[in-house]
Amino acid sequence: MKSLLPILLLLSIVFTGCNNNRDTDSASTPTASTDALAIPALFERTGTLATAAEWPQTKGKIAELKARIAKNTSDVKARLQIATIYLTEARITGEHPYYYPAIEKIMDGVLSIDPKSFEATVFKASVKMSQHKFAEAKELAEKAKQLAPDNAYPYGILVDANVELGNYEAAVANSDKMQLLKPSLESYSRASYLREIYGDYAGAIEAMKLAVSAGLPGSEPQCWSRNTLAQLYLNINQLEKAEAEYKAILAVRPSYAFAFAGLAKIAHNRKDYKKALWLLDSAAAIMPEFSFHEQMADIYAEQGLQDKATAKFAEVESMLKQDAASGHSVSLEMCKLMLKMGKLEEARKYALEEYSIRPTNIDVNKELAWIAYKENNFKKATEYLQAALKTNSKDPELLQRAAAINKAL
Repeated sequence: MKSLLPILLLLSIVFTGCNNNRDTDSASTPTASTDALAIPALFERTGTLATAAEWPQTKGKIAELKARIAKNTSDVKARLQIATIYLTEARITGEHPYYYPAIEKIMDGVLSIDPKSFEATVFKASVKMSQHKFAEAKELAEKAKQLAPDNAYPYGILVDANVELGNYEAAVANSDKMQLLKPSLESYSRASYLREIYGDYAGAIEAMKLAVSAGLPGSEPQCWSRNTLAQLYLNINQLEKAEAEYKAILAVRPSYAFAFAGLAKIAHNRKDYKKALWLLDSAAAIMPEFSFHEQMADIYAEQGLQDKATAKFAEVESMLKQDAASGHSVSLEMCKLMLKMGKLEEARKYALEEYSIRPTNIDVNKELAWIAYKENNFKKATEYLQAALKTNSKDPELLQRAAAINKAL
C-alpha cells in the first residue's frame, strides 16, 4: 500500500467540538513520576530543512511551551501542542524513528495526568497507525470515539486501521460517518483512497481534488494531498498532469522531498535515468526516506548496474531495520524489498508475518500471490490473487501480476 494517510491538522480536528481536554490542577491529578512527564527534546533539523522559514518559529514555540510546563507540570494543553508540532516535524523531516516514540511518551504523560483525555487517546492512536500497529490503533480509536462520539478524527483513524486490517466495508462506513461530521481535507482524502481501492480512479481523483481545494495553500497537508493526486495521475499514465501537480508543490514549498521523488518517477518512466537519479538525490538530501533510495536501486537495476543496485538495496534494508528498532512494523516493506533482491524465502517469511495479522488485506495477498508465482506454485498464487482482487482494485502492478499468473495457468 502507499504511505499511510497523513496525521493532518490535528488541532483543528481534535479540539473542535470536544471539551474533554482541560488544564488539571495538581490536587486532582494522579501522581506521575518526573521522568514519565519529561518532554523529549526537539530533533535538530539539518541541511535544507534547517533554513526553512518556519524552523525558528518552531523552535521558539517549543521553548515557550516547555516554559509553561516547567511552571505547571499538569499543563495538558501545552503537552498536546508539543505533540502536534512533533507530528508535523516527523512528516517534514522524516525522522520517524525519533519522533514517534517521543510523541507516544508525551501522550503517556498526558494520560497519567488525565486518563480520560480524548486528545491524548486519539494522538496515541495516530502514532500507532504511523508505526503500522493497526490493531492497537483501531482499539484506541474506538476508545476515543466513545469519549467524543461527535468528533470526526477517530473515524479517520478507523478508516485507516480497517483498510490496513482488510476490513474494507467497515472502512467505508467510517469514511461516510467522518464526512457527515466534518467535510474536510482529511475526510475527502480518505474517500479518495477508498475509491481507489475499489477501482474507481475517476472518483478518487475527484475526491482528492476536493481535498486539495480544502487545504490551506502551501501548507504541508495541502502539499501531501496534491502529491497524492499526482500519484493517481501517474497510475493512469497521465504524466503531464502529474508533472504539473508536482511542480505546483515545489513552487510553494521548495523543500517538499516527495515532489522531487514524484518527478523522478516521471523521468524514470521516460527513461531519463540521469535526471531521475538527480531528483532522487535532491529528495534524499532533504529527508531520510527509504523509498527514495529504493527508487534509486530500481533504476540501477533497470540500467543493468547490478553492483550499484545491490549496494543501494542493502542501504534500504538497513534503513528499514532502523525503523523496526524504533517500534515501527515494516514486514510488508521488507517483503517487497526481499522480492526485489531475489530472496524469496525471506520475502515469504515477512509476508506471512503480515498475513498472520491481516489475512484479508489486499496488499498482503498481492505480495503472497507474486511469491507463490515466483515459486511456480500457480494454484496457491491464484488463491492469493483472488483475495487481492476482491475490491476490484485497478492498481497497475496488481493487474500486471494478475495477467502473468493467469497466463502461467
